[in-house]
Amino acid sequence: MKKIHAIIALLALSLTASAQKTEIKSSVQQVETKVDSVLGLMTLEEKVGQLVQYNGSWDLTGPASGMDNKQKEDNLKNGRVGAMLNVLSPEATAEAQRLVMENSRLKIPLMFGYDVIHGYKTIFPVPLAETASWDLEAMEKSARISAVEASAEGINWTFSPMIDISRDARWGRIMEGSGEDPYLTSKVAVAKVKGYQGDDLSGAQTIAATAKHFAGYGFGEAGRDYNTVHIGENELHNTILPPFKAAAEAGVATFMNSFNDIDGTPATGHKVLQRDVLKGDWNWDGFIVSDWGSIAEMIEHGFAEDKIHAAQIAMNAGSDMDMEGGAYEAGLVKLVGDGKVKEEFIDDAVRRILRVKFKLGLFEDPYRYSKPVTVDFDAHREVARDIARKSIVLLKNENNTLPLNKERKKIAVIGPLADDKDSPIGNWRAQGETNSAVSVLEGIRNAVGKNVEISYAKGADLGVGERNFLLPLEINKTDTSGFEKAISTAASADLVVMVLGEDAFQSGEGRSQVNIGLAGVQQELLEKIYEVNQNIVLVLINGRPLEISWASETIPAIVEAWQLGTESGNAIADVLFGKYNPSGKLPVSFPRAVGQEPLYYNQKNTGRPFSAEHVTYSAYTDERRDALYPFGFGLSYTSFEFGEIEISSEEMTANAPLEVKIKVKNTGDLKGSEIVQLYLRDMVASTTRPVKELKGFETIQLEVGEEKEVIFTITEKMLRFYNANRKWESEEGKFEIYIGPNSRDLKKAEFLFKK
Repeated sequence: MKKIHAIIALLALSLTASAQKTEIKSSVQQVETKVDSVLGLMTLEEKVGQLVQYNGSWDLTGPASGMDNKQKEDNLKNGRVGAMLNVLSPEATAEAQRLVMENSRLKIPLMFGYDVIHGYKTIFPVPLAETASWDLEAMEKSARISAVEASAEGINWTFSPMIDISRDARWGRIMEGSGEDPYLTSKVAVAKVKGYQGDDLSGAQTIAATAKHFAGYGFGEAGRDYNTVHIGENELHNTILPPFKAAAEAGVATFMNSFNDIDGTPATGHKVLQRDVLKGDWNWDGFIVSDWGSIAEMIEHGFAEDKIHAAQIAMNAGSDMDMEGGAYEAGLVKLVGDGKVKEEFIDDAVRRILRVKFKLGLFEDPYRYSKPVTVDFDAHREVARDIARKSIVLLKNENNTLPLNKERKKIAVIGPLADDKDSPIGNWRAQGETNSAVSVLEGIRNAVGKNVEISYAKGADLGVGERNFLLPLEINKTDTSGFEKAISTAASADLVVMVLGEDAFQSGEGRSQVNIGLAGVQQELLEKIYEVNQNIVLVLINGRPLEISWASETIPAIVEAWQLGTESGNAIADVLFGKYNPSGKLPVSFPRAVGQEPLYYNQKNTGRPFSAEHVTYSAYTDERRDALYPFGFGLSYTSFEFGEIEISSEEMTANAPLEVKIKVKNTGDLKGSEIVQLYLRDMVASTTRPVKELKGFETIQLEVGEEKEVIFTITEKMLRFYNANRKWESEEGKFEIYIGPNSRDLKKAEFLFKK
């Protein structure tokens, strides 16, 4: 009887799964039918209109002012606009939608996009910092909250996540991505897409996500933004494209192409990337939007004669929507008439855009994102605090300086960022309110209560003059008038918390730098304070890796606190005073000197990796070649001991995965979490391979004295790479396994793979 019941249960599960698949297939077919029915009604001019995105450059709740805005309003009324960006508030989006729905012939609703990068009003850690948590569930949650807050303000489309691999700390926009590793960034990409879009784009408070920038943007020559990219096919497929493929497979609604050229072809006009790989090989069905004006910028690249020529190149290459470039509306109708662009390309682009609009539920209710919604901002702040402290990385803790004892009588808090309530918000802050973050000074005062004397001295200003998104920050390089007070404050304290780093607008788009140390007079201030009080905890607030070699050699405790967002100061205090045991790990290598950049752990071995006898090998004569703090590095207030690797077999086949085990023990005095990292190395292959590549990680929590066994399964798929055959394949041969707490300190084993 039990067997019969089991068979019935299995049959029921099978029928349910089959019904779900049928329902999904039916839903997809319904959307496609609706898309085709709308497309069949459209004129060429209306089709081109769907490929145009305007910036909301005037108050849409009032009359349009200026010739340009009046023309935009007229185009909206005539159905010649497919989307807008930077139109904020339910009232403004409703009014823009009304212009279309009440005046245009076909009444195709607009999409409203915005750069919701690391929060909307509640600001979370900048993406590079959040990736340091290695907590995919937390990253999905922050994206979900961002979607809730943005959708309540009329937004239904975010230009996030940025999943550009970057290995160069000079590039200011490194703060907006997830660092140097393709595997970790791929995992983050999927988590973010799921957070923004949920399981169903038509669900409540979901927004369409954008995988950007396609592709190679983080590899700009000399770390300079918008710059030329020189990469080969091997690097493109093995390093840059994997996160984008992961996002495509996760169902990301849109892609955004990038500003750079790749070996002579601007990404916006790159047919191989857009038509052949993304829409062809990957069979992705969303739409590609240009970055701001990047279609027209092909003129400056020297790749297009004028906007009409640029429109021809971009459309033929597969770029679907023109963001504020003015090229598609100027040229596509004529280009089709002249036979230079096939109308089937226009149809494909429009079909992709309509598909996303149907999935968002906009045809069912064009105003669904412009209705009053209650948002629990207090609950969101609690989540922001938790994610912020998970993102903190403990870099150094000599003599167990941390956590701090609340019984200390005198703590001095010093530095230009100590009482800064704005820099922790970071760049790309959406609608985060200026000066709204909890400062480090506030967080410390909240943590210690009234029994500890907290003294404060700024020491110096970091920047001078106006600060905003469009202006470079002018660094204070001369004014040391605040040093005297800071020195006297430090001299009379039991311990000094120095808060140094970067202003919010020192990293981000257009913020490339040739120097990535402590800017201005900060290094001098740090050294002066050290002369009178060596009991220092250095708290870094920054959006990129910094060159901190002197501090690393000298200061007893260093906390990488990044730009953590709204609850920054409270999260930092939680870590400083031991309320939270840090567990973050670096998603990017920290250099010993800026001359090492670009720097990354998964380098190639070269033919001359090392020599102890002479200089003719791949290194520097004036500095070590390894990172100051490597990828995956991060300390805890407790200690962990890794056992030896155990493997289920010394040989592996495609049909017989390998099981790998390692025991990890908490040998310290506190409960703590450790992120156990798995790396592989392909020893001999048809193309040169990295010395190691991250292939898995698992977070474990251990009580004092507790030991756990961590198990990884190595499959044939994990061994694949884009090889000499120009295919993703695994190859037979010897592989090395590495497991440890970071990419440097690793246990080792090996196996033989046979097909």
